[in-house]
Amino acid sequence: MFSFFKRKPKEEPAPTPVVAPEPVIASTPDVAITTPTPTNNVIVTPDTVIDSPATVIEPSAEPKRSWFSRLKAGLAKTSSNLTTLFIGARIDDDLYEELEAALLTADAGVEATQFLLNGLKKKVKEDKLTDAEQVKTALKELLKELLLPLQKPLELGRHQPLVMMIAGVNGAGKTTTIGKLAKHMQTHQQSVLLAAGDTFRAAAREQLTIWGQRNNVTVISQESGDPAAVAFDAVASARARGIDVVMVDTAGRLPTQLHLMEELKKIKRVIAKGMDTAPQEILLIIDGNTGQNALAQVKAFDDALQLTGLVITKLDGTAKGGILAAIAKNRPVPVYFIGVGEQIEDLQPFNAQEFVDALFN
Repeated sequence: MFSFFKRKPKEEPAPTPVVAPEPVIASTPDVAITTPTPTNNVIVTPDTVIDSPATVIEPSAEPKRSWFSRLKAGLAKTSSNLTTLFIGARIDDDLYEELEAALLTADAGVEATQFLLNGLKKKVKEDKLTDAEQVKTALKELLKELLLPLQKPLELGRHQPLVMMIAGVNGAGKTTTIGKLAKHMQTHQQSVLLAAGDTFRAAAREQLTIWGQRNNVTVISQESGDPAAVAFDAVASARARGIDVVMVDTAGRLPTQLHLMEELKKIKRVIAKGMDTAPQEILLIIDGNTGQNALAQVKAFDDALQLTGLVITKLDGTAKGGILAAIAKNRPVPVYFIGVGEQIEDLQPFNAQEFVDALFN
C-alpha cells in the first residue's frame, strides 16, 4: 500500500510545553464538557457519550489494486464517452470533432479541450500516427502531462502543529472528508485535534463529534458564536497538548455570499494570531459532480484564501471527471485527495497516472 503522505523532518522547534486544563468528562449524553476559556468552548473527548445510531467506520486493509478498481468503476461514465470513440475509428476531422464534444461533455472546459486537441493533432502529424489505438495512447500521455502539476503530497512533520483550514460549499462533503483525513493521518502516527468551526449548523458539530469518537480524537466545539474563536482556541489547545495536526471545519458557503467569504478571511487572520505560520494548509472540498461550477469555486476561494490544496469528492458515478483537466489548465491548485465513495478507503491521494489509466483502460 502506498504512502498517503510525504514526510519531511520538522523545521520548527517544538513550542514550550504549557500545562492545559483538564476537561471534566460528561457523565450523561446531555452534559457539555466545558473549559475555563473566555469563549466558553466545549471540548468533547473521545470518551464523551454521544447519543447517535452511527456505526464505526473502520479503515480497510485492501490492496492498492482494489483502489484502482474502485477508481475505474467510479469514472466509468466519463470513461465510456472517451474510449468508445477510438474503437475502429479513422484519424480524421470527424474523430477530432467527436473527441472535442466528449471532452466538453466531461466538463474538461474549453481551454483544456483545445489544449489537448491541439497537442494531439501535432503529435499525430509529427509521429505519423495512423492507428486509433496509437492516438488514444497519445491522448493519455497529453492528459497525464496536463494533470501532473496537480499531483502533490500533503507534507507532515514540518510544523508543530500543522493547522489545516477546511472550506467548501454546502453539501461538498467537508465534515465527512475531515473524518476520513483524520483517520489517514493517524495511520501515519499523527495525533489529531478537530475544531468544529461550523457554529451555524448543529448537525455539522454533531457529525464532527461522531467522527471524533470513531477516530478517538478530541473535538473542540461551541453551540453558537464566533467560529474564529473556536479555531483560535483549537490551535492554542493543540500547542499546549503537543498535538501534531489541527483541522478546522468551517460552515459551507457560496462564493457569491460575500459576507461569509469575509468571515473565512477573518478565521484565517485569527488563526495566524494564535500561531504565526498558521494555517499552513487551506483546503477546498469540491463535489466532483458539479463540473464547471467546481472551477468557479476554486477560483473564488483561491482568490479569497490562497488555497494550498483541493480534495475532490464524489467522483464515483460522475460523467464530469474532466473537471480535473479544467482545474489543471485554469487554476492548477494541487489536488491532495480524490474520493470515489463513502468509506474511508475510498479517499486516496491523487495520482495523475492512475487517474488517466482509470479513464482510458
